[in-house]
Amino acid sequence: MSAGQARETGEIFGPRMTLFADVLSVGVCTALVSLPIVTLPAALSTACAVLRGAREDQPATAGRYLTTLRRRLRAGDLAAGALSLAGVLLLWADLALARAGLPGAPLFAIVAAAIGAYAAVVGLRACGRPESLTDWRAAVAGAARDSVRDVGGSGLVVLAVAAAALCAWMLLPLAFLAPGPLALALTAVDVRMPHRYRSGGVTALPESLPE
Repeated sequence: MSAGQARETGEIFGPRMTLFADVLSVGVCTALVSLPIVTLPAALSTACAVLRGAREDQPATAGRYLTTLRRRLRAGDLAAGALSLAGVLLLWADLALARAGLPGAPLFAIVAAAIGAYAAVVGLRACGRPESLTDWRAAVAGAARDSVRDVGGSGLVVLAVAAAALCAWMLLPLAFLAPGPLALALTAVDVRMPHRYRSGGVTALPESLPE
């Protein structure tokens, strides 16, 4: 059932509730696939692509998620995950050095945190772009541009991450559901970019993906 269909007579749950349930099921799949850590970018990117397809009446189900992930998972996805993990470890090491009391540590910590936050926003926005299915370099380049030109969207990404982290902190089992709403937020932030979609850009999940 697509989000644009009206609820039929006698139907208990409408299409919006169905989409909400699909978002949660996709979130659970994303959380499980992300457990090896290096698969996190591919898992989140796939979730965004599947949820984007709901705009074109494509099923946003766990089954479609797993099928799409199996068709697109490649060495480039694992490399993106390894690079992301290396970046997180580097930031953690920099902040640890700052806490060790090095000269200029407060300023260094602020700069390192700002760079880390910007890199995280770019990485998350890249996952929300359709290019991430086939070309991470193009997705990251576009996300870097969007992060600067669309400061409001970047702020929404930060708020979405904060909300997901807060839910996981309040109740640990919610950590397995949070990736779904997070992916929906990233997709919505990308879709709202008028300069990319005014002329009918790509919005749906491609039917063919590289093996």
